[in-house]
Amino acid sequence: MKPLPTVLVLCTGNSCRSQMGEAILNHDLAGRVRGLSAGTLPQPQVAEGAVEALRLAGLPTDGLYPKDVDRVLEEPIDLVVSVCDNAKEACPIFPRPVKRIHVPFHDPHGEPLESFIAVRDDIRARLVPAVREALGL
Repeated sequence: MKPLPTVLVLCTGNSCRSQMGEAILNHDLAGRVRGLSAGTLPQPQVAEGAVEALRLAGLPTDGLYPKDVDRVLEEPIDLVVSVCDNAKEACPIFPRPVKRIHVPFHDPHGEPLESFIAVRDDIRARLVPAVREALGL
């Protein structure tokens, strides 16, 4: 059986947008892709607002933690999706050619829970179709 395509959602801090992207891809495209996330300068923990926004949508948050992009460079990544401009500019060189797309989202850090929920819904509305299209799913 062929392994699932791996999608890396890349952000700067890997504490909010990319974490929500990982959880949403693994839920909404379960059995079709394997979602990962990482950051170019990861924060110490996932933002509480991101975890709560995912939880309110019934999405799993177990296993989410900030990861440095260097830790995933050897993964068999098929698609890199940068979700912030800084990550797009700082995206590392992978050991083999990897398709890249940029789908930016608002950063809700320091804002009320409603902002995290709005970003979660925007990620679901735009990231999932972009990944489907990029991978021909």
